[in-house]
Amino acid sequence: MGRVTVRRPVLRIRGDARSQRPDTLAAEEPMEIRVGGRALTVTMRTPGHDFDLAAGFLVSEGVVHQAADLAGIRYCLGTAEDGSNTYNVVDVVPAAGVAPPDTSLERNFYTTSSCGLCGKASLDAVRTVTTWPVADDPLRLDPEVLRVLPDRLREAQRVFDSTGGLHAAGLFTADGELISVREDVGRHNAVDKVIGDALRSDRLPLRETVLMVSGRASFELVQKAVMAGIPALAAVSAPSSLAAELAADAGLTLVGFLRGDSMNVYTGAERLTPRAAPQPS
Repeated sequence: MGRVTVRRPVLRIRGDARSQRPDTLAAEEPMEIRVGGRALTVTMRTPGHDFDLAAGFLVSEGVVHQAADLAGIRYCLGTAEDGSNTYNVVDVVPAAGVAPPDTSLERNFYTTSSCGLCGKASLDAVRTVTTWPVADDPLRLDPEVLRVLPDRLREAQRVFDSTGGLHAAGLFTADGELISVREDVGRHNAVDKVIGDALRSDRLPLRETVLMVSGRASFELVQKAVMAGIPALAAVSAPSSLAAELAADAGLTLVGFLRGDSMNVYTGAERLTPRAAPQPS
């Protein structure tokens, strides 16, 4: 149904030694998302969990909010050179009464695997109104639990073990239990797949959960978390200034540089248990 990895011959150089050997690469292929038969966007993604990706993207865009908003998701015929189906075109069928996506905004709906917001006309266009505000979420976070999340996410990255080239997003409970994990060449795709899985299982909003991502925390990842009702986002790398601004506005707890026994809490520190309170100097 779509290749997750691809084998290619490479020239390997180690010091003065050279050898030919096959290497395993993470697959990257375009996927067109249609809504009601109408083309909406094309994203570069790693094949797999494509229906989750399409559903999660529509949650992030504010098009759907619950499982009942979907009448179905199906593959359309995308023909390869040999006439076989590429499984690279997905059509989402909205339920009766669900409004179609608003394409009147000046936006180029082509999405790369590294940036899901490329082409947005303005910041106003991406400050999507969420169905489930997260500011009043009762989530409480133990710093000791947060510290183990990167390792637990890494342990769940099966495809990364063979390629070393995939991002991951994992949804955790406040106690550090892994609920779901998805991998993709794009950070935003991995997050959309996690959110889409929750939508299709009728688990939105994702209250009292933590979203852990393997890279940096961008504005769009904060937006996606908020749109799914996730009150906390943790990343192993840095957030952007706009990500921190949106997190503060939305009441989301944003943690960056979560590595080993250290972390930076940029917003929502009140959700951390008292042991994380700063000590007087």
